[in-house]
Amino acid sequence: MGEGTRAVTRFPSAEGRLSGARILQIIPELEAGGAERTTVDVAAGLAGAGARALVATEGGRLVGELQAKGGHWLRFPAAAKNPLRMAINTAKLVALCRREGVQLIHARSRAPAWVALGAARRLGLPFVTTYHGSYSGRAGVKVLYNSVMARGDVVIANSHYTADLIRRLHAEQAGDRVRVIYRGTDLSAFNPHAVGTGRVESIRRAWGVAPHERIVLLAARLTAWKGHRVLIEAAALLRDQGVRDLAIVLAGDPQGRAAYEREIDALVAARGLGDMVRRVGHCTDMPAAFRAASVVAVPSVEPEAFGRSAVEAQALGTPVIVSDLGAVPETVLAPPEVPAGQRTGWRVPPGDAAALATALTEALSLGASARDALARRCRAHVEAHFSLDGMVGDTLAIYADLLAAPR
Repeated sequence: MGEGTRAVTRFPSAEGRLSGARILQIIPELEAGGAERTTVDVAAGLAGAGARALVATEGGRLVGELQAKGGHWLRFPAAAKNPLRMAINTAKLVALCRREGVQLIHARSRAPAWVALGAARRLGLPFVTTYHGSYSGRAGVKVLYNSVMARGDVVIANSHYTADLIRRLHAEQAGDRVRVIYRGTDLSAFNPHAVGTGRVESIRRAWGVAPHERIVLLAARLTAWKGHRVLIEAAALLRDQGVRDLAIVLAGDPQGRAAYEREIDALVAARGLGDMVRRVGHCTDMPAAFRAASVVAVPSVEPEAFGRSAVEAQALGTPVIVSDLGAVPETVLAPPEVPAGQRTGWRVPPGDAAALATALTEALSLGASARDALARRCRAHVEAHFSLDGMVGDTLAIYADLLAAPR
């Protein structure tokens, strides 16, 4: 079984077992991101199962969606990292849980997880964590701080890479309580048949892409480890080989990293790629963005804990090229794990602009029939392993099992 088809544990259905339950998720903010999106998705699933879906957070752009999908926002200073503030927050969370009748707490970030752990122990509540990221720090105080994410009654890892990391760094805390549940994708939204040509044309116009240009998309916040520089260097190699019809689109927020913005712009200017590379900022219609792209690149130079962009792009039938690093390779079928005729994308060594350029050339050179066949494989692969229904169902089943178990 290849990396891209490694199985996750499937749990008995929670249907009917959570009606009336009061479940609290806690996360610093509900801005854009995988942990934040998962919080909203699970809250929607809880509401659909008849439970009361509570989210303690400071706020953010996804609060409106959370409420529209049946979740309840409880304003809480969950981003606080000061030890004194965290101690105060533990008492506040205990009071909040008593007021709301909370029966289980699920933490999705380290600082609020320490607060939630203290509250759960004081109240005798089940405590769940999701280890969303490949956190920095491999020794000393940092490992101790990170270890809270391995102290749940169940510890959810969003990939096998993450699960292996937890077992290696936090074996004493995690024990045998680690469960792998891949991040789920909304297959109704990320569906090629649901994205009309008008939305795709609107995206292309907004990005200033000419009708004859093919889009290579890197959809990630502007931070160095996402590999923007590698893609720019690969684009320069392709330009030098005579490829002129590409629009290299960097879609993502800088999130205050002005120095990195300047660095990227300087590199684009130095390589003479001002007409090819576009920084377009945050994109609000990612299904249309992935549908508009001829290829999606995920050229990370540090390990990622999952690889949401690669999965969402494949759900739209778009070829992907990823760094063979961290968890992202688990999301893509590629040689040598599968024959070339079964691939859903390409894996390249991290930081290797020449290898990325070669893979881009192969992906962009696919004929119509080959591209259609690859698109069908991509969609089937995501449906089988990365569906939103599967992720939510497995998470809710964990809640139901914990609530049914004697404390």
